[in-house]
Amino acid sequence: MKYIAPILISIALLTILYSGKKETNNMSTQYNELSPEEEKVIIHKGTERPFTGKFENFNEKGLYTCRQCGNILYRYEDKFDSGCGWPAFDDEVKGAVNRTTDADGSRTEITCARCGGHLGHVFTGERLTDKNVRHCVNSTSMDFIPSANIKKAYFAGGCFWGVEYYMEKLSGVLEVTSGYMDGHVKNPTYKQVCTGTTGHYEAVEVLYDDRKIDFETVAREFFEIHDPTQEGGQGPDMGSQYESVVFYNNDSEKTVIEKLIGVLESKGFETVTKILRASEFWKAEDYHQDYYEHKGTTPYCHGKTKRF
Repeated sequence: MKYIAPILISIALLTILYSGKKETNNMSTQYNELSPEEEKVIIHKGTERPFTGKFENFNEKGLYTCRQCGNILYRYEDKFDSGCGWPAFDDEVKGAVNRTTDADGSRTEITCARCGGHLGHVFTGERLTDKNVRHCVNSTSMDFIPSANIKKAYFAGGCFWGVEYYMEKLSGVLEVTSGYMDGHVKNPTYKQVCTGTTGHYEAVEVLYDDRKIDFETVAREFFEIHDPTQEGGQGPDMGSQYESVVFYNNDSEKTVIEKLIGVLESKGFETVTKILRASEFWKAEDYHQDYYEHKGTTPYCHGKTKRF
């Protein structure tokens, strides 16, 4: 019996230490600190009182994210007034929400697909919108990012799996999508791009909150997770589609990139990264998204190297 107390204390300490972080398939998810009221809803599956939530009568343009982990859940275009007393959406961001039948079988609970936090319940057949679905969500379970603060940046640095993997780890980055940019074929497929004849680069679209991170910080990370001095590809992946490129949206971004390349060259790095105007971004096939997270492994040709 004398060993039980120390063991219990050790378990309690470990729980406290890791309560703000969850490891999933080699990816770490940082959790926001929750108030007692937020814990009651998000962790213990409570329900806030109707007509009291901050997003119930709220119509600004932007994205709704998980209060606990920051996962993007809903877009403002899918929000509607259901009159039920809680924020209502007739669609979710693909893959962001999980559904589970309640123990009594009467309702379907919805939770954040990333952290498992309780959101509310989903109902069908009410015919309130054309999609005939209502996500009834607690305001307490969500945060909101105004459209004005949501920015996009585009980079190509070898296989997009690895670039996406590391960019998603940046605090302030909301979402990273693998895809294709430049080239002369509309809506290209992976098979087409791999031929090296379409002119496309394997690129990523980085969605970030400019209240928490700026373009220069995102760009610095890009230059430190791949080798900007390698010509014709990245690591063992050779071909024009794997070359190092930064696609700028405006002159301000272009200036930042030119400055960063200048810093690298002053340190002796013979940078070959191209600077091109951003064009239409084509999202890659679903199986390319979050590739390493789903596979449970780490990139084979990307890694973090301090250069600044």
